This record gives sequence, C-alpha cells and structure tokens, in this order.
Amino acid sequence: MNGKDASPNRSLAVMAGAFLAVYLLPMDAPRVEAAIREAVFLLSEYAREHVLFCLVPAMFISGAITVFLNRQAVVRYLGPAAPKLLAYSMASVSGSILAVCSCTVLPLFKGIYKKGAGLGPAVSFLYSGPAINVLAIVLSFRVFGWKLGLARMAGAVVFAFLIGLVMQALFRREDDERLADGRMFRYDGGEGKEDLGRMALLLLSLTGILVFLNWAPSRGAVRAWDVIYTNKFLITAAFGALLAFCLMFRYSRDELRDWVGATRDMSLQMLPYLFGGVMAAGFLLGRPGHEALIPAPWVAGLLGGDSLRANFFASAAGAFMYFATLTEVPIVQGLMGSGMGTGPALALLLAGPSLSLPSMVVIHTELGFRKTAAYVALVIGLSTFLGFLFGLVA
Repeated sequence: MNGKDASPNRSLAVMAGAFLAVYLLPMDAPRVEAAIREAVFLLSEYAREHVLFCLVPAMFISGAITVFLNRQAVVRYLGPAAPKLLAYSMASVSGSILAVCSCTVLPLFKGIYKKGAGLGPAVSFLYSGPAINVLAIVLSFRVFGWKLGLARMAGAVVFAFLIGLVMQALFRREDDERLADGRMFRYDGGEGKEDLGRMALLLLSLTGILVFLNWAPSRGAVRAWDVIYTNKFLITAAFGALLAFCLMFRYSRDELRDWVGATRDMSLQMLPYLFGGVMAAGFLLGRPGHEALIPAPWVAGLLGGDSLRANFFASAAGAFMYFATLTEVPIVQGLMGSGMGTGPALALLLAGPSLSLPSMVVIHTELGFRKTAAYVALVIGLSTFLGFLFGLVA
C-alpha cells in the first residue's frame, strides 16, 4: 500500500470505529447518559469561557505570525542553528508570559513552528505556555507551601528545556528534512528594522489583549495582582487602542486581508479537532466535581500515597484531563484533602496544565503520531519520576 492510499483508508477506519462505538453504546445506561451530558456541558463551558477571550485572540496572533513575521527572524532566535541556550530560553520565557491553557497555546505553537522554529524550541514553547504560569506558581506557593511551590516552579522550567532538547535529539533527521531549504530558513539579516518594529508593535498589542483580558484574581495571594485584575478591562482597552493604531496606520488593506485569511484557515484546521477533543475529554472524565464514563473513585483510589504507581496515574490522568488556567490548584487541593500524596500532587501539577486530550488531538494533526506520542510520554514520564522523588524526600 503506498502513501497516497494510506490516508483515506486510515480515515475510513477511524470513521468505521466511531460508527461502531456509537452503534454499540448502551444509550439508556445512567453512566452513559451522564457521560454524554458531561461532554456537552464541557464543550459549552469551554465555548463560553475560553473561545472568545482566549482562542480568538490566540488565533489572530498565530495568523499575524504566519503572515507578517519574517521567517528569518524566527530562525535566528528559534531555528535549529540558533544557540541552544538562546533558543530554549526564548521559547520558555515567551511561552510562560502568556499564561494560557493547553489549548490556547496550540495556534501560537503552530504559527512559530510553521515559520521555521526548530522542533525542540517549538515544543519548549508548547510546554512552557500552560505549565510555567506565573500566577499559578504564586498560587501554588500560597496554597501548598514553599516546598511544593518551589518543586513545581523548578520542575516546569527544567522540563521546558529538557523536553525540547530530547524531542530535537529524537527527531533531528526529520526536522533537518523539514528545514532543508537553505534559502528559506537561513538567517542572513535581511529583514528590515521597520518590518520588525511594526510586527513587534502588533504582537505587543495582541499579546496584551490576550494576557490581560484573561487575567484571573489571585485569591489573596498577591495584592498587586488583584489591582491589575480590577483594572484589566481598562488595560485591555489601552492595548486595543494600540492595536487600532497599528491596523490603521502601519498595515495596508491587502496585508490585513491576508491576515484575516490566514487566521480563518488556521481556525478551520484546528477547531473541529479541538472541539471534538473537548467532548471526548468530557465524555470520559467529565468536569471537575462531575463524574462521566470513568468513575471518580477509580481515579481517586489510584492517587493515594506516594508510590510510583500513584505518581504515574496522577500524571496520566492529569495529562488527559482538561484544566482551564489556574483550575489545577483548587482541584489538586481537593484531591490532597481526600488523601492524595504530595508526590502525585506535584506530578499532576506538572503534567495536567501542559497537556489535555483536546491538545493531543490537535498536536497530532501538526506533528504526527510518533512525535505526539513521544511528547506525551516525556511529559508523563518526567512528571512521574519527579513526583516520585519529591514524595520520597518531602
């Protein structure tokens, strides 16, 4: 069977499997009814709380990166030939300041990856965005104490570097083939200062809107954070005025049309998979505090103590569940109150925010099965290992 025949056959097999699953599903069983209800509720909750304020700005940022950002500028700082310390530091810092969830970071990851970022730095960015959330780290110190808070902060920073480096090493040959066109990916200093300046201004305004529009209250952890939260719409409006200035005076009508078109195309590629993944997560695991197909006691019973098994199940369960930004803190707090060990708590805090079933589905469409499986395995494996070590010494 050649490559051209494989994709349609694979799609047909997926459709047949989905049909059989629906055909054989006992729809009148109470747990199945609850699972279907949770799938719809989670999608509704996701649409209300995350699509307009999170995904839409993120899509426009990604579209701007695709259309306006000079490819050579990306390669200079994030490409495979860039100094490793610079590339991975840039990827980790730029991802962490966004403070976005595992799904909102996806269009941004896709944008810089398609522009020529090496696989390693792009994956570091993909992990750091949801995992190294400054406010979540502060809340972790406040709620769990300095030991668990410090372990989460240090673990997330190290993981962002390490996962990117390992992914680059594992798939170096394939990434070299992707970036084989030297004319397209070699940095020669050709981008103009004016182009970089207007692009920086546009990204600053869009990022400001994304960050401050989604600013969450600190719940008493940091007073200054609550001052920003109280005035977040005024701050967002200021960035909106800056965006309006950019659109009116720095870009032509044709450029803006290309931007909107790129944003539309990326939305059409990603949103069906993302929404399907959200519904699958709701059907299997439900929302926090609500049971779906998999009973909550099964999950809770596997997380007690600090054994290697408990850490693995905490990492795996966290990786497949969807956590909105900051929600992992009260969820883990509740689980610890029910007997969860400190090691599994750290494992879930490291794996949960950075991954979810919806994000896995979308990452697979961009990276393919092997790279996605390797990324998921690294996140779960490293989280399990560090959680187990932390449980032994904490």
